[in-house]
Amino acid sequence: MSLATDSLFIAALASNSDLMQQVSSRLYSTAIPLPDEEADNVPVPYLIVTFDGLTNEQPTKDDPFEGETDSVQVSVEVTAKNREQLADITQMVRDTIHDYFTEDVDDDRTALQYYQFSAERVTYDADKPCYWQVLRYECNVINQ
Repeated sequence: MSLATDSLFIAALASNSDLMQQVSSRLYSTAIPLPDEEADNVPVPYLIVTFDGLTNEQPTKDDPFEGETDSVQVSVEVTAKNREQLADITQMVRDTIHDYFTEDVDDDRTALQYYQFSAERVTYDADKPCYWQVLRYECNVINQ
């Protein structure tokens, strides 16, 4: 499961119909696929979820093989037309992910034991134009 942790985040975000309405269902995994290199920029707002790698956590130096858990990094890029919209959507993303993983359920998301949250600075892209921010999640995941 740890190699597909980003899919859990996509499911979490897709589960919030209000959020999906805010971003016009523009939720992407890894990158935005454009059919034509000459196409205009993708309309904002949108979300991109990326798998940023993992590190296996070895329980002891005496065990030469993999431990039971991985430290997985997942990012969510939020892009919006203005600073106010960016703040609103990033808060919705953060709340949605928190609520999704703290629900009392018995499915794949229970492989994610906990996460640490951080956010990068807000950036403006004059070429698009848009504002964007990356939310980072460092997750402890059972490597099933």
